[in-house]
Amino acid sequence: MTRSITTHVDDERAETTTGRCPDCETDTVVSDPDRGERVCADCGLVVDDEPIDYGPEWRAFTAREHEDRARVGAPLTEAMHDRGLTTTIDWRNRDANGHSMSAEKQGQLHRLRVWQERIRTKNAGERNLKYALSEIDRMSSALGLPRSVKETASVIYRRALDRDLIRGRSIEGVATSALYTACREEGIPRSLEEVTAVARVDQREIGRTYRYIADELDINLEPTNPRQFVPRFCSELEVSTEVETRAVEIIEETTALGLHSGKSPTGYAAAAIYAAGLLCEETIPQRAVAKTANTTVVTVRNRYREQLEAIDAAPPAT
Repeated sequence: MTRSITTHVDDERAETTTGRCPDCETDTVVSDPDRGERVCADCGLVVDDEPIDYGPEWRAFTAREHEDRARVGAPLTEAMHDRGLTTTIDWRNRDANGHSMSAEKQGQLHRLRVWQERIRTKNAGERNLKYALSEIDRMSSALGLPRSVKETASVIYRRALDRDLIRGRSIEGVATSALYTACREEGIPRSLEEVTAVARVDQREIGRTYRYIADELDINLEPTNPRQFVPRFCSELEVSTEVETRAVEIIEETTALGLHSGKSPTGYAAAAIYAAGLLCEETIPQRAVAKTANTTVVTVRNRYREQLEAIDAAPPAT
């Protein structure tokens, strides 16, 4: 190691990195991108002066240039049974110059596509996995879920498949349960009723399979907080921000008293929104709230009365 004469690195060009100086044993090692060095800002020791650049050797200034110059494919994904490593044969039947191919060449490419599709799944297990992941993709699109939820659901299904938890259960049931579990893990507010609406199995099977998979895979999930549903429900009902804020306050006050235990989180959130509308003197029909939350008017009416009674009976904050 050599000691640098300059003991100060310009703060505008330096970026703090993780690492300890081997000389003075302080955590003040910074990187200087202009000089290509990692220097200790305290004692001036040059820790590394020939870093490896793992980026591309080309530069791109537009999205089109980046697409034309990149030489790698899409990233690996758990949402495809082969993780996206397969080869795709273009269906446009054109050569590299964009010219149409002859009929004989088009027939040859068609046969190659058929065989390509056949060899992508080499056994029954891969065919079942392919079908299950396609179901997860279909339901994720129908529910408007982000890509992270789909990836998490695919990982959960693969874990269940490796543990042989699919035996004796339907592929659709396990796939739907994996998706519902992923929504709970990622904190995406989707109720069991909403997931059932886009599934090919009934709610009882989804709930039973969900509990079985969560127990076998040691997935410990916290109970769903009704507060997670409030922003989406308020957006669909087009209520004011004041009502949304008041609904969140009602949920926080009543859940602190344990009133939400054993109750549906969607119905509880809907009741809080309706109660907040009454307190803010904003008319929100019970039927509209119940329809948005996919619950009944009776549930909304009972829950909001319980919430208002709990708030009135609670001692004032000191």
